Amino acid sequence: MSHDDVGLRAVMRSVAFLTAGALAVPTLAACSSEDESGKPLAAQDIAPVARDLVADGGTLRWAVDDVPETLNAFQSDADDATTRVAQAVLPAMFRLDAQGRPQRDADYLESAKVVDTSPKQVVLYKLDQQAVWSDGREIGAADFAAQWRALSGKDSAYWTARNAGYDRIEKIERGANNLEVKVTFSRPYADWKSLFSPLYPKDVMGTPDAFNDGARSKLKVTAGAFALQKVDRKDKEIVLARNPHWWGRPAKLSQIVLAAVPLDKRAAALADGTVDLAAVDPADASRIALAGRAKGTGTPLQGASASATGDTESKDENKGESPKEKKKLSKKERKALAKYLRQQDELRAFTVRRSFEPAYTQLALNGSEGPLADERVRRAVARALDREALAKVVLTPLGLPAVPVGSHLALSGQAAYADNSGALGDHDTAEAQALLTDAGWVLGGAVKDKGEKAAGAEGKKGKKDDESEGGSDGQYIVGEDNKDPQDHTDKHGHGDEGSKRLADGKQYDGRKVKQGGAPGAYAPKGTAAPAGAMTGTLAKDGKPLTLRFVLPSGTGSESLSAVADSISRMLEKVGIRTEITKVSDDSYFKDHIASGQYDLALYSWPASAFPATDARPIFAKPVPAADGSLNVEQNYTRVGTDQVDQLFDQAASTLDEDESAALVRKADARIWAAAGSIPLYQRPQLTAARKTIVNAGSFGFQTPVYEDMGFLKKGAKASASPSSGS
Repeated sequence: MSHDDVGLRAVMRSVAFLTAGALAVPTLAACSSEDESGKPLAAQDIAPVARDLVADGGTLRWAVDDVPETLNAFQSDADDATTRVAQAVLPAMFRLDAQGRPQRDADYLESAKVVDTSPKQVVLYKLDQQAVWSDGREIGAADFAAQWRALSGKDSAYWTARNAGYDRIEKIERGANNLEVKVTFSRPYADWKSLFSPLYPKDVMGTPDAFNDGARSKLKVTAGAFALQKVDRKDKEIVLARNPHWWGRPAKLSQIVLAAVPLDKRAAALADGTVDLAAVDPADASRIALAGRAKGTGTPLQGASASATGDTESKDENKGESPKEKKKLSKKERKALAKYLRQQDELRAFTVRRSFEPAYTQLALNGSEGPLADERVRRAVARALDREALAKVVLTPLGLPAVPVGSHLALSGQAAYADNSGALGDHDTAEAQALLTDAGWVLGGAVKDKGEKAAGAEGKKGKKDDESEGGSDGQYIVGEDNKDPQDHTDKHGHGDEGSKRLADGKQYDGRKVKQGGAPGAYAPKGTAAPAGAMTGTLAKDGKPLTLRFVLPSGTGSESLSAVADSISRMLEKVGIRTEITKVSDDSYFKDHIASGQYDLALYSWPASAFPATDARPIFAKPVPAADGSLNVEQNYTRVGTDQVDQLFDQAASTLDEDESAALVRKADARIWAAAGSIPLYQRPQLTAARKTIVNAGSFGFQTPVYEDMGFLKKGAKASASPSSGS
C-alpha cells in the first residue's frame, strides 16, 4: 500500500488500481473545524520504539505482490512495489505523518512556501545543503525542471500517465543560490505540495528515452536512506541496501528485501522464513492469532496433532470416542495436517498489527442507463442501505471500529474530511420505497415474459459474465422466489485486495473473511421474508426492477461477497431484486467496471489529501469525445454534474487552505446528493510482523520511515501500539 504522493498518481493510471487504495501526500493544512475532520478511526500499529532500541544491521524481508514492471512511479504500470522503492531511495518534498497530514521532509527541504501570488503564484524551495545524489551531484533546480518538462504533457514523446499540477507550471529557475528553486505557476495551484514527491534525477527525466525505458528496471542515481542494489526477476525480489553516503539518520537495517509473494502464499512464507513482514488477509490473521494462543492452551490444534502423528488410541475428551471410531485420515491428509501444524508452530513468532488503510470501499451505481439513470432510483438504493450494519460485516470481526465513511474525498483525520452523507439522507426504508414509487415503479405491476430482459443496464459480453477463473461461478437473483442463493456458491470455495493493494493486486476490497457471508444473507427455502420486506415485484413498462450486481471471484473476495449479500437483502426489503454475478479478477474491471457493464459493483478508492486534483477525474462529469464515445476518465459510475466540476476547479485554484477545504466539502455534498457512489467503510489493514520487528507494520496514513525500521535489541521492549482508536 502506498502512503505518499507516489501511490495515488502511480496506481490511478491503471485499471488495477481501482481495487487498490493508494494515498497521495496531503497538502491541506489544518482546517477551520477540527471537529469536522476528526482523527483517524484507528491509530497506526507499528510497535514504535526509539532508535537507540533498534539493533544495528539485519535484513528485513518484506512481501510485495510482484516485482514491479517499472521503477518509474510516473508510468502507467507503476504499482505498490514501485512506490516502496521510490519511498526508500528517492527524495520527497513532503510526506505524511500518522494523522494523514503533510510534513516537510527535513532531510531534503529546509523550507517551502508561497512567496508571491501576484501577478503569478511563486513557490520557493530551499534545499538542505547536504542533499546530494549518489553520484555526488547536488540536488537542485535542474532536477526540478527536468521533471516538470517530462510531466507537463507538452511533449508526447514522454509516456507519462498523468500530468496534473505539472501542467500548471510556467517556469522553474534557480533562486539566489544553488540551494534555492523558484517555481512559477501559470495559474494558481492549491495542491502545489503534491509535486516533486518523489523527485527523480535529471538523468531519468531529461530525455524521453531515459524516462520511458531507462528507469524501468534500474535506478543508477538515487538519494535516500537506502540505495537500489538489485532487481532480481528470476528470484522475484528487489534488494535495497543501506546507503553509506546518506546524510540523514543512518538506516538501522543493512538491507530490505522486497520479496514477491502472492497473498494466498504468505502464511506459508512467514512460517518458513521467506518473509518477516507481510500484509495478510483476515483468514491468515486469524490463523496467526490462533498460533499465538495454541501452545499450552488446550486449543483444537492439540487434538489435531494427535491425528497427524497417528495416535489413534487417545480419547477425545469432548466427544468420548477414539479417533479409530471416526473416519481415519489418508496418508496425504496426515501429511498436509502435519505440515500445517509445523507452520502453526513457526507462526507463533509473529503477531498481527491492525489499522486502517487510507482507502475506502464503496458501492458504485452505474447511472449511464437502465433504472439507475434515474436519480430517484439511485437515491432509493442509497436510502435502503444501513451503512453501519455493512461496516460491521467486515470490521467488527477484526476488532476495528465499524464507522461508516462520511466523505468521498477524505477520511477521518484528514484536513478535508467532513461527514456530508446528510446531503443524501440516512437509512430510511419508507423513504426509499416512496422514491421508487415517484419514479414510476409499481408494486405488482405487469411483467412481460421472463425471456425478455429485466430492467437493468444491457450487457455487451465479450466473455460470458459468469466466466471466472477455471469455470463459472454462476448467477442468482436475490428476491426471486424460485432462486436459492445457496445453490450457487463459488465453486472454488473462495468466494482480494486480492490483490495487491485493494484489488491488485488485486484488491477489490480486500482480504479474506470467514466464509458464510453476512448474517442473514442466506436463508433456507421457506424462511419468512425479513420484517418489512416487500412481498411483490416492482415493475415498470413491463420489466421487473432487477439490478445486475457484479463481483470479483478471486482469492480474498469473500468480504465483498458478504457485503454484497447484505446489500441485496436490504434492497429486497424495498422491492429491488439483484442478479449477482461473479467474474474473474482479470475480467472484473476491464470487461465490467471500466466498460460500464454493471448496475451495482463494489470496489475501493484511495483517500487523497489533494482531492481537488486527484479526485476530480473520479467524479468529473463525463463528456463526449471527438470520436463520439463518452470520455469518463476514472468516473466509472458515469454520474457527474457541472457544479461538482466547478467546485473542484475552484478548490484547486484557491490558495487559502481553509477556503479550499470548504469548497472540497461542498463538492462532496453534491456528490452524495447525486448518489452515483456510496462510501461504505474504511478498508482494514492487517500486517503480519515478526514480533522482534519494530517501527513497521500497519502504517495507516503515515509514509513509512525506512531508516527507523529494524529488529528490537535483545532485552529491550517495544511500546504497545494500539490497534484501534476512537
